[in-house]
Amino acid sequence: MNLYDRNQKQRDFFNEKIDTYDQVHETFMGTKKMIAENLDEDTNKVLDLGAGTGLELIHLFEIYPNASVTVIDISEKMLNELSKRNFADRVTTICGDFFEINFGNNYDAVISTSALHHFKPEEKIILYKKVFDCLKNNGLFVNCDKISLSQEEQNRSIYELENNIDNYKHIDTPLTVENEMSILGQVGFNDISSSEVEKSNYRLIKARKKK
Repeated sequence: MNLYDRNQKQRDFFNEKIDTYDQVHETFMGTKKMIAENLDEDTNKVLDLGAGTGLELIHLFEIYPNASVTVIDISEKMLNELSKRNFADRVTTICGDFFEINFGNNYDAVISTSALHHFKPEEKIILYKKVFDCLKNNGLFVNCDKISLSQEEQNRSIYELENNIDNYKHIDTPLTVENEMSILGQVGFNDISSSEVEKSNYRLIKARKKK
């Protein structure tokens, strides 16, 4: 199954989860708050990849009340719920596939949480290059996401994706921290770092664009 069709299956999956999404993801609020707490003090223009209903933006707007945020998410039902937030007037929403949508440019930061662990390494090279290109010089990418704790675990999940995806709406394919950081370096990022968070199979990874 090609990437586009896989992403459409994910769209269906998350649309079906709309009634329980916040209940599940509120258990990740600690990691979501860390996103905003790791941004630069002068952050103003932000791109959020896979914001869902916007839980991570609650704390972001508490710290940066004047920020302007663009959100890209493949689920229209998630974005509809985000539009009910009291900060929705400061958010521009785009419904679509990360690999199909033009990200725009000149962002101070690109953020993501619990959203990018569905792609193979070669796909992440493409995605992270798009992230790099849309940031202004010295811009920051902050991603808090699920990881594989070993290369063997990563290999198993990618094997399932490549051989059994027809049996599932989507399959998580988290990479190891080492592979995540390697890909970020390959596409041009510098000052790449990883921090532990409250969930053992999650990490917060920061990378800066410097030319």
